[in-house]
Amino acid sequence: MAVKILSVDDELDLEILLTQYFRRKIRKGEYEFSFAHNGLEALKMVIEQKDFDIILSDINMPEMDGLTLLTKLNEMRNPALKCIMVSAYGDMGNIRTAMNNGAFDFATKPIDLDDLSRTIEKAIEEIEFIRKSQQEHSQLESIKSDLAVAGEIQQAILPRNFPPIPEFSEKVDLYATMTPAKEVGGDFFDFFKIDDRRVGFVIADVSGKGVPASIFMAVSRTLLRATGMRGISTNECLNTVNHMLCHESVDSMFVTIFYGIYDIETGEIEYTNAGHNPPYIVHADGKVEPLPLSENIVAGMFDDFTYTHSNMKLEKNDTLVLFTDGVTEAFNPEKEMFDEAGLEKTLSAIGQKDSYEMCQTIMNDVTAFADGEPQSDDITLMAIKRKE
Repeated sequence: MAVKILSVDDELDLEILLTQYFRRKIRKGEYEFSFAHNGLEALKMVIEQKDFDIILSDINMPEMDGLTLLTKLNEMRNPALKCIMVSAYGDMGNIRTAMNNGAFDFATKPIDLDDLSRTIEKAIEEIEFIRKSQQEHSQLESIKSDLAVAGEIQQAILPRNFPPIPEFSEKVDLYATMTPAKEVGGDFFDFFKIDDRRVGFVIADVSGKGVPASIFMAVSRTLLRATGMRGISTNECLNTVNHMLCHESVDSMFVTIFYGIYDIETGEIEYTNAGHNPPYIVHADGKVEPLPLSENIVAGMFDDFTYTHSNMKLEKNDTLVLFTDGVTEAFNPEKEMFDEAGLEKTLSAIGQKDSYEMCQTIMNDVTAFADGEPQSDDITLMAIKRKE
């Protein structure tokens, strides 16, 4: 597209001079000149057409001078519109004022057209740079908007209403929360009813960050829920999910998973831990006990791996607390980690609380420890409390 230049000067000879000097660029469609004879006329043209790239303006003109025109153009806040001011060599005071008020450059009369040509080319380079930056900014804003929507969608697929299984609420108190570090995250959790006395629960952490992790998270969550609701054992479920994830995985992505099946009548839990952080049991008497480290590996890496399950039991008023490493790997300004020791300290002092209060207390302690340090990873918490 042609660079559109508006020449503003009450001397008519300049119009002939410019069209003659730049005739080749005009014929090739590289430059397109328009002419105004005072600032008021020029301002009207700029308002009506709005597509001028360069204003070449004399300073001393009738009706509206060049400095006033420059002020009016600045009010339009168009950084891609460049003003080159023209005045007599001895008028350096006005030229200096123009430059201080945002003029791109200046030329003195009599105009050296070779020098003016170089100035116009320099202005075009600046305009192209600004427009490219504006385009990239618009693209980034669009991506940011898309990520915000993706984050809302991601949160929408996680359980949001608690208790998640109302008919089980007299026997078990369930709660979980996920706080992503970015617009979208790789952590997820889930609760689903298997039959009249069993509830499946999942907490997981996908490797990586951002959009790839969020997509892999959605795939993993869907596979786990669909497979788990068949009622098969937790290790059979993970064997099936791992097989499918190995065929779906790209860029060597994987996911740590803790999948359990809770019996609301007995408090018994069958679980399979696929490389996830071991949860803690907060006993009714306040004692805090971590579950044993798992020998199972993460899901999505090795198709031929066979998962094994374990069993445990919650006594009345015991709580199983599950978390992702965004909790223990939270940093403070001194670059210290919250660590398992910080979590165990919080759990030891937590006392008898419901599942929601437990998760909120942990989150509050992590936030206080971080002391304003940016969140480096998604933080997900889950609590399962057996009622009396």
